[in-house]
Amino acid sequence: MKYALIYDGTFAGFLSAVFEIYDRKLHQVIICKKESPAPPMFETIVTVDTAEEKSIRVWNGFKKKVTAMSAAAFYAAFLSEQKGIESTLLSMMEYIFANGIAADSNYANPHVFRVTKIAKMVNREKHRMEAFVRFQQTRDGMYYAVIQPDFNVLPLISRHFTNRYADQRWMIYDEKRKYALYYDLEKTQAVELEFTKPGTHGKLTSDQMDVSEMMYEKLWKTYFKSVNIPSRKNTRLHIRHVPLRYWKYLTEKQPERLS
Repeated sequence: MKYALIYDGTFAGFLSAVFEIYDRKLHQVIICKKESPAPPMFETIVTVDTAEEKSIRVWNGFKKKVTAMSAAAFYAAFLSEQKGIESTLLSMMEYIFANGIAADSNYANPHVFRVTKIAKMVNREKHRMEAFVRFQQTRDGMYYAVIQPDFNVLPLISRHFTNRYADQRWMIYDEKRKYALYYDLEKTQAVELEFTKPGTHGKLTSDQMDVSEMMYEKLWKTYFKSVNIPSRKNTRLHIRHVPLRYWKYLTEKQPERLS
């Protein structure tokens, strides 16, 4: 019998599904997010409830057999949201559990290789988000930024921004996934946001910004223009270091506001 296990899209939910597979000794199984319908060839649909205790047992068991680097790569690959990533991760887990310690370094295994490759892509996006995020101050004194990364990297950039901006309230909103990281001077947590004003895509409007924000924005653009030397402009090199798709995050790349 073929089984399709439906989970809630969280990492804990995925690990809970893995627990069910081993606990119930299921074969010919796939794991799908609840918003992704299972293929019709799978006769039995099982909805998996996320269970923290079960997910921790699976994760701790996996980490005992792999290096910390491999465990981090596994989690990063999950955050990629790539089509079929659950099947790849499940296959890698099955391979690791069956072959024991050091199996995670066998890059000849297609599942280990794919997880490693995808994790590198996700981590590259993580580092770029850490470099290119630009905050704007709101009228209530919070610093706010909007991003739209290719992968779900908010969980990976949380520590960086919490450590770097520990003395101020801030929020980073993922416009693509409709949730944010919010730091309240004590802890950083994920929050869901709903914007009532249409067409803003999570971006601040002029009346939401601190009165000094537009002045600072203008000063920064003026500084950027003053240090830019037209005769030494190398667009190809510039795009290599700062790809076009990241320009929307950079204050200096935005058009002048109409006064």
